[in-house]
Amino acid sequence: MALIVQKFGGTSVGSVEKIQAVARRVIAQHNKGNRMVVVLSAMSGETDRLTALAHAVQPRPSTREMDMLLSTGEQVTIALFTMAVKEAGVDGIALLGDQVSIHTDDVHTKARIKKIDPHLINQHLDEGKIVTIAGFQGVDEKGNITTLGRGGSDTTAVALAAALEADACEIFTDVEGVYTTDPNICTKAQKINRISYDEMLELASLGAKVLDIRAVGLAKRFKVPVHVRSTFTDTIGTWVVEEEKIMESILVSGITYNKNEARITIKKVPDLPGTAARIFLPISDAGILVDMIIQNTRDGQMTDMTFTVLRNDYERAMEIVTEAAREIGADAVTGDQQIAKVSIVGVGMRNNSGIASTMFQILSKEGINMIMVSTSEIKVSCIIDEKYTELAVRALHDAFALDKNNMPAEETN
Repeated sequence: MALIVQKFGGTSVGSVEKIQAVARRVIAQHNKGNRMVVVLSAMSGETDRLTALAHAVQPRPSTREMDMLLSTGEQVTIALFTMAVKEAGVDGIALLGDQVSIHTDDVHTKARIKKIDPHLINQHLDEGKIVTIAGFQGVDEKGNITTLGRGGSDTTAVALAAALEADACEIFTDVEGVYTTDPNICTKAQKINRISYDEMLELASLGAKVLDIRAVGLAKRFKVPVHVRSTFTDTIGTWVVEEEKIMESILVSGITYNKNEARITIKKVPDLPGTAARIFLPISDAGILVDMIIQNTRDGQMTDMTFTVLRNDYERAMEIVTEAAREIGADAVTGDQQIAKVSIVGVGMRNNSGIASTMFQILSKEGINMIMVSTSEIKVSCIIDEKYTELAVRALHDAFALDKNNMPAEETN
């Protein structure tokens, strides 16, 4: 008898009929003797609907009240799901984040989980119930409802699996698993049967949207086996697990891209101690994430500084940087929003040289100029013109033969 945490996203519970289908799927596992904890997102489109309502009332909504509003979406789905379970003759209970003591910090709309008390959940499981918990939400130390931000239900599920010492955490979505690249732009993309936590962390941080990066980080920390699979088939999906020796034989496991990128350059920056801090501190204070940073030294104790931010932060970042450039006596600030980041990821890179140079040769052969480059132990990222994104992904996928390299698909649980 296993303890399994299953999470279903908004598309999986987008209608009463889909909720009933998910209930049947969970009950089938329950009837095999497994102890079942289910985490649900709001019905597809509901969070956007509630957000639009908030902005219609208050252009810049109070974050505390925003959490109060958005948390209602999951309350609807867990109640309907538990009704479906009971209608099928199985006992169950729906619980909100504060009821099961999912304790978070007090950063509204993007809170982080601090601890979970599994006592109440285990009590209901011992009574033979299917326990359904609202994803995406928790409670701070003052009793205020908090939400975890986009992708928060994945994080809830993995955190619960860790707290309950579950045998597995299954993330059900509208795709069959993690693919070698986006199947929408590369028809040769293949589902990856098993991938390491580190590889999945890199893919999630670089643009892959199948699994929330915070969820992967928790899974790695607490060694929770995560199974990403489709709600609509019984096919084995992708297992995200600890690194295995065989994984090192695959040089590149996946290719990802991100078009939500923008580049900012400050020219003729005085090359003096503390100058970089005067540029990047106000950017950080504004909650803007900076990714790649390149500094090119000029003659006369001057340097050019280039960095990337998310495209939706570009306008605000330009305002901040323009003011900072004026204060430090820099020459000019320029920007470019028509860029994209293409990355290759694989734990096999650790012990094999020449992967980066191969990537550069492939892009050069296709006439694609690399604007910026960033590397880590298991990834290489290049900033390129956005118009070449699809071409770059397909060329790299072919060159590293990702349609042929994969691991066996047997269950890992």
